[in-house]
Amino acid sequence: MDLQQIRLRIREKQRSYASYNLSPVQNDLLRAFFDLAQEFDSNEDFYRVCVAALSEFLGLYSRLYLFDKNQEKLVLVCESKKGLLAKPVGAPDHVRLAFKSYESEHSLLVPIHSKPSPGTHDHGPQPINLQVMGIFEVYPLEKISKADRFFLQKYTNRIGYNLHNRLISQENIKHLRFINNLVMDIEHNVITPNMYFKHLFNQLKTRIGDIDELEKLISGLKATQGVPSASCELVINKVSALHRSLLENHRELLEHHANYSLFLESLFRRDHFAQGRFVLRPRKCAIDREIVSPQLDHFLSRFSARGIVVEKPEDMQEEELFLRVDVGLLSQVYANLFSNAVKYTGAITNRNGKVRKAVAYGRELLADYFGPGKAAVKFNVFTTGEHLSEVEVKTVFADGVRGEQGKAEPGTGHGLAFVKQVVEIHGGVAGYEATEEGNNFYFILPLPDPDSIPIDQP
Repeated sequence: MDLQQIRLRIREKQRSYASYNLSPVQNDLLRAFFDLAQEFDSNEDFYRVCVAALSEFLGLYSRLYLFDKNQEKLVLVCESKKGLLAKPVGAPDHVRLAFKSYESEHSLLVPIHSKPSPGTHDHGPQPINLQVMGIFEVYPLEKISKADRFFLQKYTNRIGYNLHNRLISQENIKHLRFINNLVMDIEHNVITPNMYFKHLFNQLKTRIGDIDELEKLISGLKATQGVPSASCELVINKVSALHRSLLENHRELLEHHANYSLFLESLFRRDHFAQGRFVLRPRKCAIDREIVSPQLDHFLSRFSARGIVVEKPEDMQEEELFLRVDVGLLSQVYANLFSNAVKYTGAITNRNGKVRKAVAYGRELLADYFGPGKAAVKFNVFTTGEHLSEVEVKTVFADGVRGEQGKAEPGTGHGLAFVKQVVEIHGGVAGYEATEEGNNFYFILPLPDPDSIPIDQP
């Protein structure tokens, strides 16, 4: 909502309050309820406030029933005469869940409605136990006037709103505790065992060395009398091919393990969960050598499989750029951009009549981008293909949004939202622009004074 919409809602409330025509005592009761609901933290004290305020101000007694999801029934938790029950008991027969107020022989029963969640009504009617959290029973019936009935409806609504917010807060606290425990589990059960892979890789390299020794041994036997030369040559060739293949597998395993470990460390840091946001661990980094090139290597085979030509810029190799960034998180920025390039790159016919299906990346320096004397560097990942629609351009960095061209591809629509978030916590901006032959996704980071980038200690 904008400010004008808020002002309209305030005016609506002013008109509503004027029409309520509440008595001074009723107004005092609401003010006391609001103050005490904020003063007392525990739910038990809140229940006591709900029933005690009514008896103190209006001389009416009450019972508070809440719906127990585990037992799937209403239970009495607090009443004005006996206070909080040590153990909630089931509601009597005359108390039932209902959307509207109703009467029993001696009391008025008012439903406690939960606070509507955004978009609730967009999905049709909800079960009654999701809309009604409980029942507030007020007695004696003969002392409840028509004006009291209207007030009790408003009072019970406020009980429901407060109770809803309290339960949400409790759930959030439980979730945070679970997440903190999960972080420790990840560290213990995932990150630490991941280090054992290095031991396995070393064992694999030892076995590869054994094959190398075997190749040399067979080569020596080739000159031995009585052993056919052709047979030795055949065995040597097969062993040599196996040796080269295992060496290549070992290299790929090491690279994938290093990348996987980098992503694990950068995503599952305890600091992220403790502070509820990404926490950077920046260090001086050669952007192309340490971030771009390793990520590109992981996608080369996928680009090739789809007939996508990778166009590498010369400037990034000739003049390396050093920035102080979080290597793990920024590596995942490029991983997301290259992953999208695999999915969305399309073939086009350029102005020269040639078919082009390509991905290109590069960078450019921007003087005074963040203000006078505050230079920046723009990193680009370009793909050929159809331009995004006007609607897609506006929502492309929103979480959960996917482009129409990639609906058939697997994905969650989270990648570009992650890119935007990581770039922004680095003090930069992420964006999109249509170009003559396709689409360019970019991000811009501040370019510090070279003297301000300290050399990290090993």
